[in-house]
Amino acid sequence: MAGQAQYEELMRQFSAFGAVKREMGRILPSDCPSGSAAVLTLLARHGDMRMSKLSELLAVDMSVTSRHAAHLAERGWIDRSPDPADKRSRILHLTAAGQEVVDRMYRLTCRMLAERLSDWSDDEVAQLSGLMARLRASFDDCRAGTHAAAHSPVHTPAPAAAGISRVFEETTRTPANT
Repeated sequence: MAGQAQYEELMRQFSAFGAVKREMGRILPSDCPSGSAAVLTLLARHGDMRMSKLSELLAVDMSVTSRHAAHLAERGWIDRSPDPADKRSRILHLTAAGQEVVDRMYRLTCRMLAERLSDWSDDEVAQLSGLMARLRASFDDCRAGTHAAAHSPVHTPAPAAAGISRVFEETTRTPANT
């Protein structure tokens, strides 16, 4: 088990990681804040879904999800339609324009990661991705009340060269989206 000094260094690295997140956020379209980008990414990955499911995947209150959905619908990036099974609920659908925004975000983010990590080996990128996935799973376990994934082996994804678009997808996943 790691010692106090290692956890303190990890906390410093988390704080410093804010600069990485801010720089990645700068490449988003000006009218697409990070929360909206997360909604688009989830709809692109999972397809049409109810607002309640999206709220669960984002791990946010339904009112927050509703604001994101309204913002995206105003831009024509998603459609909201009544759920045929429950007219009180809405089904969200990514439009062609929304898919173009997602594709653009993927391209820009992958380009940025490829530039910034150009001196990293494929194995180093895969190791970082695997460790980030394991860290996220450890926090998922805390939310679920178990610690099983903390003791499971690290999943190491394929090298970045085999699918760099996965890097963006993996780094934007929300806690409930494993």
